[in-house]
This record gives sequence, structure tokens and C-alpha cells, in this order.
Amino acid sequence: MTTHAPSTATAEARSLRSIPCHDPATLEPLGTADVMDEQAVRRIVARARAVQPAWGKTSFAERRAVLRALLDHIVENQATICELAVRDSGKTMVDASLGEIFPVCEKIRYVLENGERDLAPEPRGSGFLMHKKAWVEYPPLGVCGVIAPWNFPFHNIYCPLVPALFAGNAVVVKVSEHTSWSAKPLVDIVRNVLAARGHDPDIVQFVTGYGDTGAALVRSGADKIFFTGSPQNGAKVMATASENLVPVVLELGGKDPMIVCDDADLDHAVSQAMLGVFTACGQMCVGAERIYVFDAVYERFLDMVKSRVKKLRQGPTLDPSNMVDLGAMTMPGQLDILERLVADAVAKGAKVLSGGKRRTELKGQFFEPTVLVDVDHSMDITQKEQFGPIMVIVRVKDEDHAVKLANDCPYALGSSVFSKDVARAERIARRIRAGMTVVNDYGLAYMIQALPFGGVGLSGFGRINGKEGLRACCNEKAMVSDRVRLGGGVAVYPIRPSTFDLTKSAIGLIYSRGVGAKAKAAASLVKSLVNVARGR
Repeated sequence: MTTHAPSTATAEARSLRSIPCHDPATLEPLGTADVMDEQAVRRIVARARAVQPAWGKTSFAERRAVLRALLDHIVENQATICELAVRDSGKTMVDASLGEIFPVCEKIRYVLENGERDLAPEPRGSGFLMHKKAWVEYPPLGVCGVIAPWNFPFHNIYCPLVPALFAGNAVVVKVSEHTSWSAKPLVDIVRNVLAARGHDPDIVQFVTGYGDTGAALVRSGADKIFFTGSPQNGAKVMATASENLVPVVLELGGKDPMIVCDDADLDHAVSQAMLGVFTACGQMCVGAERIYVFDAVYERFLDMVKSRVKKLRQGPTLDPSNMVDLGAMTMPGQLDILERLVADAVAKGAKVLSGGKRRTELKGQFFEPTVLVDVDHSMDITQKEQFGPIMVIVRVKDEDHAVKLANDCPYALGSSVFSKDVARAERIARRIRAGMTVVNDYGLAYMIQALPFGGVGLSGFGRINGKEGLRACCNEKAMVSDRVRLGGGVAVYPIRPSTFDLTKSAIGLIYSRGVGAKAKAAASLVKSLVNVARGR
């Protein structure tokens, strides 16, 4: 996630202990949100901890019933939820439907169908201790703290909330100061569902404020922190969490490469590139921020991109008389960042095929859909997360060149490869350093909720989604018990002269290779057992 310096309005709001909220597409004021101090955060977390044990004792069947009711409400109220997200973040209704509603519904569906199996006690082998049985259990952690970003207000609350809740935890979400206006109605959805099922709604709560409020949540005694944001802020969260050894999951954004091979279906590749660059105005951690196109198809790719980008419409997103493809930038400071990145690239030899600047004729916070070509890796835009509607196209010679450049970046979240030869695409995919790679599509790894989601390098660590994401909300507890009771076993203390011979013989019997060596160790073991039993 990209950060920016606080504006004068932000600094003033901090002193007034309130957050001014506005619609990024119209600059219309929406209201204010409280800036909660550390004491308020601690009270909320303490309340969550007090009500969690009762929720943690509920059956999986009851938790499924809660999620089923939640899913029903989301499906029935899609338009209302989307409009809340649109007004707070500036995206289009279609972006909200695809990025807010769809993945949350799919996550709930996955958990409904697989959650109990993923969290059921899991038998493990007990090795040579055949008289013992071993397994892993997945009890809840207690209180999960979530520090959510601003780009998808509904999704960023519910993505971590759903698995944490199903695992038996209470959840406290610190929403972004940039999208605080929608927090209460969005969180109230699950709180109302919980109350309707007879549960205390304080199992799920939220806090609002700036960075200090997030730091207070990390220090509040929460049992684990799930953070999504910039590497710089992620490092601060991890440092603060280390004060009390609180575990963290960090999703720190990305700068995903897309490789378009010389045998790719170009029409499909261009469509996916448009989706990866311009959805939500490029404000996505898995945005396709670097597109590497083989030399043989480079010019054709550019021609197709130019003709499609020219047709894109941009403007206020809730005006029914003005259908648009792109909305606004959520943060005003992001416009400055994008202009600096474009200026740096142009100064170093890049060309702007279209766009490249903010839309001053529009009232809101808009940046033109932009295409940059003749880009190389000396430019900041290939190394720094842009989080905006800029298609960065780089010409490459072959597979080796494409992979080298794809891996020449500190971020390593998602990636994609386009080729009609699937085996070739998969071969290239395995060479890319990333948490995820999709062949012949963009971003689908996230929609397949059975897959873990996360990255390496500056993209963070830990995983959400899939059984890995569910289990990340649990204490993975090893259990050992009797399969067969064998009595008191071998007494080690007090140590006798033959005790070392006994352990040496046992190790030889278990781990030696060959029948002869094992037979020799077995004979020595019997002799040692007799000596130990006699006290020798």
C-alpha cells in the first residue's frame, strides 16, 4: 500500500480528535469519525476478550449458521454495501461489486464448505512411539486485531474477519482513516447477524483513528495482528508487536509483473492487462504494475492497448446519467505520487502514450488512465508501488530477459504469464519469485479461496485464505496421548552404568541401515535392558 504525507486538513483533524470524511469523486463532505485514544482501544479489546470464551465454545454448526445468515444479508443488500464503499473510496459500482462483494461471498462460501474440515483435529504419525497417538488441534487464539487499509473498505474488514470469527475468535478492526465513514454501517452488518442469532455483538468491534490508534491496537493485548499496508508501516507494526511478542501477518502490497510471451493470445492478454491496471483505478495490492511484452508482439500489443485506453470513461461514479469505467483516487496525496513517478520515468526516457496527469477539470481526485512505454529498470516506477491507473509496458527479448526483470523488484506478491503453450507458461511461472502466479489470467489466485494468499520480500509474510489462512487464526496445538498403555516405561533416573548403552542400542535399532546392523543393535538392547533392570 502506498503512503503519503498528511495534509493540512489531516493535521488539523488530529488536533481536533476527529477525522473529516469526504467522497473522493465529488469532494462532498460525508461526516466525521472519532479519533480513539489508547484507553478507548484497550477498553474495546478488553470487552472483546470478555465475550470471546462463549463464542469460542460454540459448535462449528452454529458458526456456519452465523456465516450463512451473513452471506444471505450481503447477497440481498449488495447495492447498499457497494454504494457505501463507492462513496467512501471513490471506486465505481462495478469495481465495488467485483472487489468488495464477490471475494467476500466466495470466502464465506469456502469457509462454509471447508472450515470445519480445515480446523478439525488432524492425526499425525507418532514415529517409533507406536503406543502413542499424536494429533494437532486448532483452538482459537482469543482476540484477533486487524489493521485494515482503505482501498476496499468492505472487503478489507471482512476478509480477515470471516476466518477469525469461524475459528472462534473475537475480532477488533482498526479501519483506515481514509475510509472511516463507512466503518460503522459495514461492521454493523455482522454485529446484527450475531445479535439475531443470540450472540453478543461485541465479538466484533472496530476502532477509528490515525496511526497512533493502530499502534494502540497492537499494544492492546490482542493475541495476533493482521496488518495490510505499506512496508514502512508494516515494519513499525512488527516492531511494536515485538515489545510483547505478539505474532503478526503482514500483507505489504505488491508490484506484480505480467509476462506476455510471443505466442500469447494478445486479445485476451490485453483484456487482462486492462483489468489488472485499471480496476479500482489501480489501487490494488495485486495490480499489474509491470507488463513485460516480448519484442515479437510488442508493437501489436501497444496498438491494441492504445485503442482500448482511448475509450475509457472517467468521472463521478454514482451519477446515473454518466456511465464511467474509472473512478477517483481515494487519497489526494496519491495524485502527487503518481505525477512524480511519471515525471521521473519521462526524464529518464519513457514516453507517455496517453494520460499522465491529474484531471483538473473534474472536481474530485482523478488521475487519467495512463500508458507508459520505453520503460526500463532505472526508473522509480518499476521499483516503487504506484497504486494508480498507470500501465507500465517494458519490451523484453525472451524468457530469460522477462524473468530477470520480473524478479528485479523488492516486491513479490502476485504475477502472471500469458502463453498458448501452457507448459511453457508454467515453466516461466516457476522461475518468478512471488507468492502467487497465474497462467493466462490476472488475479484469479485470490478468487480461488482454497489457495493461500501472501507474498515474500517487501510484500510481507504469513498467509490469508485457504486452510493456511484459517489456521493462522488458531493456536496450532500438538497433542499426544496413549494408544496403548504400556505401564511405567523405562526409568532413566537414577542413571545407571548401562543407561547410555541402552539409549545407544535403541538408536541403532531404530535408525541403522541393514538387517545385520539392526540385529546387532537389538541384541545389545536386550542386554542393556537386563543390566538396567538389575541396577547395573
